[in-house]
Amino acid sequence: MARGKGIDGSMSVPAFYGKELRWKREEAGLSLDAFLKGSFYGKTYLSDIEHGERRIPLDLAQHADRMLGTDGFFERNCEDVRKARKSATAEYFAEVLELEEHAREVEEWDPSLIPGPLQLPTYVRAVVLASHPTYSEEAVREKIEARRKRAWLFEDQEAPESWLVLHEEILTNPILPPGDMAEQLAHIAEVTRKHRRSIPQILLRNSGAHPFMMGATRFLTFADAPPIMYTEGMYSGQLIDDPALVGQYSKAYGRLRAAALPPEASLRLIEQAAEDYRNGKHPDRLE
Repeated sequence: MARGKGIDGSMSVPAFYGKELRWKREEAGLSLDAFLKGSFYGKTYLSDIEHGERRIPLDLAQHADRMLGTDGFFERNCEDVRKARKSATAEYFAEVLELEEHAREVEEWDPSLIPGPLQLPTYVRAVVLASHPTYSEEAVREKIEARRKRAWLFEDQEAPESWLVLHEEILTNPILPPGDMAEQLAHIAEVTRKHRRSIPQILLRNSGAHPFMMGATRFLTFADAPPIMYTEGMYSGQLIDDPALVGQYSKAYGRLRAAALPPEASLRLIEQAAEDYRNGKHPDRLE
């Protein structure tokens, strides 16, 4: 067997360590199944890592060192892989960006902003400059292009199914002029109805105390790996992969969905807000 065949380790940091992992595994005479025994991961997940398409998580790096007797090599270098990121992407979001390409389902809570892949260029610009007012025009352009490339998450028929809970404030506290806000909200409704990859719900501002009274949160589930949760602030983000903790948060997300409006009523509310802005009227707050 030609070890590492078809893998170019010079392409990226993840590809380099992925190729090394495959070489060591095959040198030890271990099949994918044999190597993964005792871990929570599937063969497709490992194959993606070996081809540099996924970053190796810390627990799998530790598993590799135990199985292959590599004296902590993969664990020590796991940080290099974690830091490797794509252009125009914040370091703390790079791993999430990669993981969402393999997700089977995405559940999201957004208390103040429209989800990134649904943001149109004008909206992206406003968000980027609000948190990074000194960015050059080139840097802003790169951010816009990077975010718009993720539109496939809601428009591709092979994209993961998405469930979105959005706060009413996103509709009634506009961050754009009325015409641009109308276009942005109409875009959400159009993508939702046309592609049917996402289900939106609106949480009303008078819903009282509810789970996730904090920053944006996302859950990603996979066919071949444990689910993860990601929560984000303005300049930082955190991945949570502890199964018990993710499970606890997931139950709370279920309660959040129960507190929000039904999907069709939510979609009509988004469409009505878009129409109001289009006609120069500020959408009413719902009581």
